[in-house]
Amino acid sequence: MKILVIENFWVAGRKLKSFEILLLNTFSILPTLYARQLAAITPKKHSVEVVDERYSTINFEEKYDIVLINFNFSSVMRAYEIADTFRRKSIPVVLSGWYASAVPEEAKIHADSVLIGRGELSWLKLLDDFEKNNLKPFYQPTKYDNSVKIPPTNVDIPGFVITGAIEATRGCPYRCEFCPEAIVPGGSQYYARPVDEVMAEIKSMPQKTLMFYDNSLTIDPGYSKSLFKKMKALNKKIFCNGNSDVLARDKELVRLSKEAGCVSWLVGFESVSQKTLDEIGKTSNRVEEYFQAVKNIHGHGMAVIGSFMFGFDSDTKDVFDETLKTIKELEIDVADFCILTPVIGTPVFNKLEKEGRILTKDWSKYDMKNVVFEPKNMTPEELLQGVRRMYAEFYSTSYTVKRVVKSLRLGLYPFFLVLARNAVANMNSKLLFTSKK
Repeated sequence: MKILVIENFWVAGRKLKSFEILLLNTFSILPTLYARQLAAITPKKHSVEVVDERYSTINFEEKYDIVLINFNFSSVMRAYEIADTFRRKSIPVVLSGWYASAVPEEAKIHADSVLIGRGELSWLKLLDDFEKNNLKPFYQPTKYDNSVKIPPTNVDIPGFVITGAIEATRGCPYRCEFCPEAIVPGGSQYYARPVDEVMAEIKSMPQKTLMFYDNSLTIDPGYSKSLFKKMKALNKKIFCNGNSDVLARDKELVRLSKEAGCVSWLVGFESVSQKTLDEIGKTSNRVEEYFQAVKNIHGHGMAVIGSFMFGFDSDTKDVFDETLKTIKELEIDVADFCILTPVIGTPVFNKLEKEGRILTKDWSKYDMKNVVFEPKNMTPEELLQGVRRMYAEFYSTSYTVKRVVKSLRLGLYPFFLVLARNAVANMNSKLLFTSKK
């Protein structure tokens, strides 16, 4: 069969500029590995083409046997448009991703089948059923166990790629109230691939640097330590995601990550208010441990990328000044600032909808850069302007130069990472948060 797999994370219909495409491709910055994992596990007897619409064009005239579209919340309407176009040509369509998994009955209106949750094994079952002319409307995920073999990720994108992409573990058991991972069937089940299997994939990757797409490499410290110990001899450079509690308490894991070649840790701090963290179920975060976590990471010559979110019910208009003051004291090297986005199906969305505070269901605005709900202690405009101000002040020229120069003490690789990430964040802040006249 001839199969088309589409990764569709359309940004409000905006096509990326050439320099954005170059940056994303060079560093393998992908919205998800899932579409490529489905392509990788597809039996070799089939022909599979992977298209990422951020930088590639879909050929609607090609005669495909079946099309799979993996999409997120902000690209719902574009995904449905693509699906409807292929179905009018009598080409069967399968939909997958967070949104399709959250509202499969709706997704089914635009598809012949819906692949729910994390479903590589279900994808194989789907293809087998399709060949037998017995395609089912819905395919639930198969629970992971030691018999499951997650395939190596097939990252084949245009241009010069210097950073590979890999997933050693998946799933997150924390179930934060705002996180879509918690509502996707199978998303909260933590699964770790055998270390030797991960090592074999890493050794096969030609790139010297690679990015771990795991939700967190601190969920099972013992597993990560075992992996890092074996990676030490590979002389690779890696980028990891982790939680502040383990990074603050487990100095051995931090040390081993450095020895394995870690350049930076991305940490979802989310808030500098313990009250807020408790209310949203972010059980891995204790504000009192933030400084130790950053100290441990910096002490081993690695950069800290912090992620922060605004708009929680306990946030007041003072949250922006308080956050900026704290992250400057923490000496975080790079920071991402997001607006709370109540994804359909999450506890946060259900609460806001019940209270009549959802302002729009235009899913293209559900991108963490627009205010789609009525905040409790500020107006929507105050929330938007507050996040814009965070970007403007944190990425002011003087403070950015100071951070970048200071990162030289961490070493060459962290320095270039901090330099690049600050440049990208500065660019994005101007692109995404510029007021419309």
